[in-house]
Amino acid sequence: MIENAERFFALYDRDEALRERVAEAEACYPGSLEIREDVAECVLLPIAEELGLPFTVKDLRAYETRLKLSRIRPAGIPEEGEEIEEPCRYWLLDYGWEENDEAVRRFREQTR
Repeated sequence: MIENAERFFALYDRDEALRERVAEAEACYPGSLEIREDVAECVLLPIAEELGLPFTVKDLRAYETRLKLSRIRPAGIPEEGEEIEEPCRYWLLDYGWEENDEAVRRFREQTR
């Protein structure tokens, strides 16, 4: 349901109350980058489901990857006259989180 992730973040971007709600829930899980997927499952996904926009962590990762790839320019240089976009906050990708990351692998082994 990548489309639901896209709809959720469109709503998130324009709804201050939703951003505050997510931030408050996220604040209950401070700390380690290794648990970022778990934070998404405990914070983001339940709120999205309540809003009728259910999606999975796999959908979230696919959505973020597609979004990030769409924002990449060769050599990272904007074209002439192009406005530079505000940096996008990703839940998984920009937190140093990668599925094959050694720290994540160790965390998953320890929690199984």
